[in-house]
Amino acid sequence: MDLHMPSCPQVSHRIERKSNLTRLLIPIVGFLSLTVLICLIYLVKKTPRRTYLSLLSFGKQFPTVSYKDIAQATGNFSRLNLIGRGSYSSVYRAKLSPVKIQVAIKVFDLETRCADESFISECEILRSIRHRNLLPILTVCSTIDYSGNDFKALIYEYMPNGNLDMWLHKKNTSVASKCLSLSQRVNIAVDIANALSYLHHECERSIIHCDLKPTNILLDSDMNAYLGDFGISSLILESKFASLGHSCPNSLIGLKGTIGYIAPEYAQCGNASTYGDVYGFGIVLLEMLTGKRPTDPMFENELNIVNFVEKSFPEQIPHIIDAQLQEECKGFNQERIEQENRFYKCLLSVVQVALSCTHPIPRERMDIREIAIKLQAIRTSYAEATKRDDKLRRRELQCTMELV
Repeated sequence: MDLHMPSCPQVSHRIERKSNLTRLLIPIVGFLSLTVLICLIYLVKKTPRRTYLSLLSFGKQFPTVSYKDIAQATGNFSRLNLIGRGSYSSVYRAKLSPVKIQVAIKVFDLETRCADESFISECEILRSIRHRNLLPILTVCSTIDYSGNDFKALIYEYMPNGNLDMWLHKKNTSVASKCLSLSQRVNIAVDIANALSYLHHECERSIIHCDLKPTNILLDSDMNAYLGDFGISSLILESKFASLGHSCPNSLIGLKGTIGYIAPEYAQCGNASTYGDVYGFGIVLLEMLTGKRPTDPMFENELNIVNFVEKSFPEQIPHIIDAQLQEECKGFNQERIEQENRFYKCLLSVVQVALSCTHPIPRERMDIREIAIKLQAIRTSYAEATKRDDKLRRRELQCTMELV
């Protein structure tokens, strides 16, 4: 009987190859699974709030919130949760159950004259707008309190970095040690210009905000800016009136703004227009750059924030800018002249835009669409110059290390 041994070596080689392949794949698959898991955990932590917010609307999914829910979430409207106060309302930080998301609840003081009209106006505006740089509203509560009195509140997404006023004037200890860079200020300006451009030109009916100021500019965790507070805003049926700088035929009676940010023609004649918003935006830009409020005690008699900056433009601008920006300037002064020019070029360009917004004649002011485009171009140019300088600096450092 002819017994031949089977080709064991071939089989064992095949098994060995499979075994080696398994050993190789196990750590690879494990690593990839771990990476995917980490990414999923990160995304879940990063996006649930936004995912939830994107489902909310003024339609069937509009969530119902009772007076009891709001009272519990605010600790019975505790002063510890009070984060802001306006002419017609108070704003509280709260966590609503059962979703457990942090929100800002704007409670209207209905005993104040025109507070009810302000609530109605804001609801009317908010139901017709949606833009990435407008403060996201979650729901509305219109009911009665435990005493049977009318109760009205608007519930917004909470902005963890507060408002622009806090950052410019350090009213909040949480931001007292932080600084807004020139790049961040330009980003904020672009966001708000885009929001205004949407309100003025992209809505079915043009909308005038009427109260542009730093406290109405909110900042999220990534320092993206949102325009809020539409309590005294106005819908315009015929946008041609606003484009000519004329009064709105259907404006709310008794429109109010904030002293220092009101356009001259509005203060004199009560003529609200989109150009009035442009003027207010220009004042905000000047405040962002100088760190001075338009109501600063230094502005008296004929001196105001606009002619104060005009007198210093362009040579003396570095001497009148915000102290935080001056510190940033010092860093550039210690580096190459090209970088210094890059910083000043961006700074002067933004000042030019601000001054073009605050012209005393409404029709001489830039249209907000032009302003948005101009600011975006300034931001892009500054970012590209910064990247080039950073690359050059890394190359110089690498060459220096090689020489050593």
